[in-house]
Amino acid sequence: MQKVLLVDDEKRMLDLVALYLKPHHYLSTKALGPFEALRYLDKETYDLILLDVMMPEMDGWELCREIRKVSDVPIIMLTAREQQEDIIKGLKLGADDYVTKPFNEGELLARMEALLRRRAPKKSIEVKGLFWDEDRFELSYQNQSIKLTPKEFLMLGQLLKNPDKVFSRDQLIQLVWGFDSETEGRTIDSHVRNVREKIRQVGFPIDDHFLTVWGIGYKWVNETE
Repeated sequence: MQKVLLVDDEKRMLDLVALYLKPHHYLSTKALGPFEALRYLDKETYDLILLDVMMPEMDGWELCREIRKVSDVPIIMLTAREQQEDIIKGLKLGADDYVTKPFNEGELLARMEALLRRRAPKKSIEVKGLFWDEDRFELSYQNQSIKLTPKEFLMLGQLLKNPDKVFSRDQLIQLVWGFDSETEGRTIDSHVRNVREKIRQVGFPIDDHFLTVWGIGYKWVNETE
């Protein structure tokens, strides 16, 4: 069940949306206003937030800004206002989508599902015959197994999950070794060399995909010229 935080200053609207979502396997938490929402967020994590814009104590834009200081949870803004500048403002503050009221219930559900699909973590990735499987902790190319250490496997996974994104050495250390790790940047460089060599040995054109961004770090590209 996906956990959804509903935020509105109208109890009737909270009850209606929660009632609609229930048969679609969403577990709704109803927050009557922004401060109640912040209290819930301080104690619990959610898969998605439906956030009303027009609230008297603190509007949805300000609440969205506060949420983004501590969480990247997907946010859909709900409002009767539909001016283009309002939509742009919400997106710039970190909202992921925007639905105007009165909204079509089917459209809202479709937008929620689409957003959750995009945010779902990838458990397996295939690039031109190179297959990375997180559940099995396996890497292969054209049915040839490639033996990586756990850290090498996880580091490669971060790059594969985020093609074209440049990761600094410090970012990779935090993601793979943890925030309190004393691992140094040269350890990343050593792991990169090992991963490239192991994949190169089975015939995959690793140097076309696993790229060094000089002075910054590394990135993975799926498409090559």
